[in-house]
Amino acid sequence: MRRIARVLKRIAIRGAGKKMLWLLLMLLMLSIVGCGTKTSTSATAKDSPDKVKAVELKLAHFWPANHPAEVQLVKPWASEIENATQGQVKITSYPGETLLKAADIYGGVEKGIADIGISCFSYTRGSFPVSEVFELPGITYNNSKVASKVAWEGLKELNPKEIQGTHLLMVITTGPGDLFAKVPVRSLDDLKGLEIRATGLSAATLKTLGATPVAMSQAEAYESLAKGVVKGNLGPLEVLQGWKQAEVTKYITKTPFLYNTLFFVTMNNDKWGSLSPEVQKTVEDITERYFEQVGMGLWDKQNEDAMNGAINQNKMEIINLPQTEVERWINLVAPVQQDYVERMTKQGLNGQDILNLVKAKADKYNMEYK
Repeated sequence: MRRIARVLKRIAIRGAGKKMLWLLLMLLMLSIVGCGTKTSTSATAKDSPDKVKAVELKLAHFWPANHPAEVQLVKPWASEIENATQGQVKITSYPGETLLKAADIYGGVEKGIADIGISCFSYTRGSFPVSEVFELPGITYNNSKVASKVAWEGLKELNPKEIQGTHLLMVITTGPGDLFAKVPVRSLDDLKGLEIRATGLSAATLKTLGATPVAMSQAEAYESLAKGVVKGNLGPLEVLQGWKQAEVTKYITKTPFLYNTLFFVTMNNDKWGSLSPEVQKTVEDITERYFEQVGMGLWDKQNEDAMNGAINQNKMEIINLPQTEVERWINLVAPVQQDYVERMTKQGLNGQDILNLVKAKADKYNMEYK
């Protein structure tokens, strides 16, 4: 531009023709417009971030598509993450074991068959030895809020090696469960030799009481109960409605001191690492909020719905054991806790400290969530 101005000045001094002067003025104007356009384009490119390719994640779990875990937790959680990340993270749920069987979900997430998985630690007993502490019999949890709080805080503090093969997003629990059977169980004598569906530590507990545990997922339980392959199930009340097991059982024996099942929500490490730090924080913040507002109390609501729904509709009989009978059961399962402590000691861990940590947290949150 300065060079053109100098030329114009020389032309003017020498008295160049009007046509030449006019031509040079036009060139000057075009140069100014061109520079302005270039500057504007550059600013626009700088101000508009490049479009980030969406990360599409496959989520595997075993509950039916109409189960509250899918409808009230998984779907809205996935939708909120997609909205909050402006479409950078899209989660597609595969319920009902359509992507992976319940027992294969954790391993499937490690291998990348699924990007996110939700299932029970107890479906692969022995793979998560430290985590079994949250399912030990004899520890009292008032409800699923208490049990979920204890398990999530406890696992974050303990951070055992067994859960580091994936990126754990949260854990939730059923809270206390009961015994559902086709025949009445009013004492230990009624339980002797009875085939009961149970997994993980619950199976070991039932065996100690004299029952015959049969390992299978909840997805398989209805048919097995209907055909008489098993005579009962140990679990939360919600399975009587969510899994329709009230149709194939008649009696509920209240045994909240026997049961608590721990579910994981976890993600493939490589997929997690592919997300930007900002997106990771968004996912973690939303997940923590869903844990507090939905996940930790999900089974309490389901249990209440089952009591008011399927249990009443099928006229199931509820059996409350006499206190003397309760004490017999609790005394028999007490060694299961000591066995856990000894197993941890063999692995070089202080099992008693782990157990004490969990009991202390249970006492704390039982006071908070009554």
